[in-house]
Formats: sequence, C-alpha cells, structure tokens
Amino acid sequence: MLRRSLIISSLSVTAALLAGCSGGGSPTSSVPPVGSQSLATRPSAAYVELKAGLATGRFAHVCAAAVAGEASCHSIIDTETGIGKSPQGGGISPNLLSPPPAGYGPAQLQGAYGIGALTAPAGNTVAIVDAYDDPNLENDLNVYRSAYGIPSCTTASGCFKKVNQNGVAGSYPKANGSWAQETSLDVDMVSANCPSCNIIVVEANSPSFANLGASVVTAGKFAGVKAISNSYGGNESSTEGQYSGDYTHSGIAITASSGDSGFGAQSPASFGTVVATGGTTLTLSGNARANETVWSGAGSGCSAYETQPSWQGAVLPVSGCAKRVISDVSYDADPNTGVAVYDSFSYRGHSGWLVFGGTSVASPAIAAIYALAGTANGTQYPASYTYAHYSIGVDLFDITSGSNTTASCSPTYLCTGGVGYDGPTGLGSPIGIAAF
Repeated sequence: MLRRSLIISSLSVTAALLAGCSGGGSPTSSVPPVGSQSLATRPSAAYVELKAGLATGRFAHVCAAAVAGEASCHSIIDTETGIGKSPQGGGISPNLLSPPPAGYGPAQLQGAYGIGALTAPAGNTVAIVDAYDDPNLENDLNVYRSAYGIPSCTTASGCFKKVNQNGVAGSYPKANGSWAQETSLDVDMVSANCPSCNIIVVEANSPSFANLGASVVTAGKFAGVKAISNSYGGNESSTEGQYSGDYTHSGIAITASSGDSGFGAQSPASFGTVVATGGTTLTLSGNARANETVWSGAGSGCSAYETQPSWQGAVLPVSGCAKRVISDVSYDADPNTGVAVYDSFSYRGHSGWLVFGGTSVASPAIAAIYALAGTANGTQYPASYTYAHYSIGVDLFDITSGSNTTASCSPTYLCTGGVGYDGPTGLGSPIGIAAF
C-alpha cells in the first residue's frame, strides 16, 4: 500500500476542513492531567503526520465537532489514498474497483489479528448503533463483501437488518452523508472480522446521547446479539450518568470507540460497563502483523465521573486515577494504516472505495471479535472476562511504544504505550479470540 510522506506545514486543524460537516464530529478538548507530577512528551512522527494530514487536507474528520448533549462519529477519511473521489459526487462504478486498490482488507486484518480460520456460532449477531439514515447501506455492504469474496449479507437471507431507534424496519431518520460513511465503515469492519456474523443496524434519530442510548437499548433486545458497537463519543459531563444504564446489557459486549483527538476521556467509552476500544498504528508484512504502536490520535484518559471497575483496578500499573481509565483493548485506527470501505452515498465529493481510520475502525472490529468468540453469559460483563482471561503475547499483543499527546500526562501510562496496561491501547490488541 502506498503511504506518501507529508509536507508538514501546520499543526493546527483548519476550520475549513470541518465546514459543512453535519451531525457530530471529533471533540478536541481533553481532561487535565491526573496527579501532581507531569511528564513532557516529544511529538512522535505519527503524531506530527496526523496533525499535518488534518491541516493540509489529506485527512479529515468525517463528522463535525460534537456539541453539548450530542456525540460525534469517530472516523477519519484519507482524502488522497482512496480512489472513489468525485467532485461531482457521482462516485465510481464498483465493477471497476474489484478488489479495492488501497486500504487494509479482510485477509490482512484477519491475518494480523489471528482470526482468519474462525467461524462464529450460528446466529451470532453484531449490532451497530449510529445516527441518521444511510439509504444505500445494504447495497454498499454487499459491494464490499463481493469485492473480497465474502458471501452476501442481505435482508432477504436474514443476515442483515436495518431498523430505526424503535426497532422498526422503515420510518428511518433523515439521511446524513457523514454518518452514512460512518455506518458503512462499521458494517464493513464487522464483515472483515466476522464474515459469518449477522448484522443489525439501529439508526438513531439524531446523535444526541438520549437517542443513541435509546438505540443501544433497542439493539440489546434482538435475539442473537452478542455485541453492540458504538463508534462515537463526546466530552464527559456531570450529567452523563443518566445514560450509563443504556449501555448496561449483561452478557452482551458493548464496545465504544475511545476518540480520535488523543489524550482526554470521552463518553460512552468512559462507562464502566462498556469495552473502550483504543487505537494502534498497524504495520503488516504480507497478511501478518509486523508491528503495532500507539496511534497518536487514540483517545485515553482518566474519567472525571465514572467509577473504576474492580477488574480494571487490579491490572493498572500504578495508582494515580481512582476513576475509570480508558481504554480496555485496541485495534488498528491510524488513517496512515487505514482500512478499505465502500460507500456510495457521496459526501463532500467522496464516494465509492475510500480509506478510513479512527477508533471507529476499532469499535466494530472488536465487537465482531467478541461475537466471533461468543460472549460470556449470565451477569458477567464481557470486559471483565477479558481482564481475567488474557496472557500478553499469547492472547493479546502488548503495545509498548508511542504516545497520544505532545503535552503532559501523569501517570505516564495514561497517554504512553508501555509494558502491560496503558491508556491508549488498554491491555493490547487481539491475538485470536481467547481473550474475548
């Protein structure tokens, strides 16, 4: 895959990149450092490249910044590497692009994470919660699957279902181009990591936490759902606890992306009942993992409000955060090592085969791996199972280098990769399904 070097001209994200983007985005504020000491960290090459890519226009947040009471989708588009760009918004005919020429595909992702030969138990389903409607979703999903030789997943076959936030197939919310790209990314990542899983998409009326939370509740009611993915988040607030119950489903893995703005806790990833998914930069050798480091944009931090789960406190390397720490596990999220996605609902002149990064990649991918494994039953939360059943180097790949901040953070594990647990990548990235 071609990865072009960037000319670094600025480290600030221009307002123009986000102009006209509707329905939520990637927050930029962060939680202040925890503890009395801080450690200044030098900008990594990946951090500088991400910021430069945002500034020069190569990368762009898919959604606009979240406002109070709402969430933003956590995906970043590579505007140069994907080939489905059309200034007229017409996209490119899919029969010209099989297989896609850029972005990691299913074979590479399955090979990197050791899940290529696995099949989910019959009926295991991943639910996706996003805002607004993607009118082309089922067709686009099957263009993606066909390009990679994955069997189709359709409404007619019972593999695919799309419903509104009340659980009804029809009467969908208004269409929205930015969230449509997010939803396409999500279903494609489920397909890439668990081709045998069924998929249910629940479309919230808006990106408000009230509507998104109601949609998570709806998703949890469908038979066969083993995981629910939430590729969005917003700044923490003192009132967020009113929605934490929406993300509490015993025996179902609720994944939530940690954010794309580096150090700083976000909700719902901060809820103790969810699996907060951080981000890595994944380098491959063929279809095998060569290396993984902390992705500079991965969200992490110490929650200002949420109680620390007992199973998490037992593995933290040092004290310094008495509340919930983000993240739990991680997956490729760097747009420089992005994934291929097909989306025909043109937005800002981008449609067809595209390349995406962001922790929106990680949330549906990890949800799919939980569904592939079959989640813990009874009253046990899947996150607690992962903390209790893993071995570094055997079940999870330890991410020991990289950082998601150029400022300061204390204790340093909250923002810097290291041996064992760290904030940006949690316990590590998958090696097969044993930890899930």
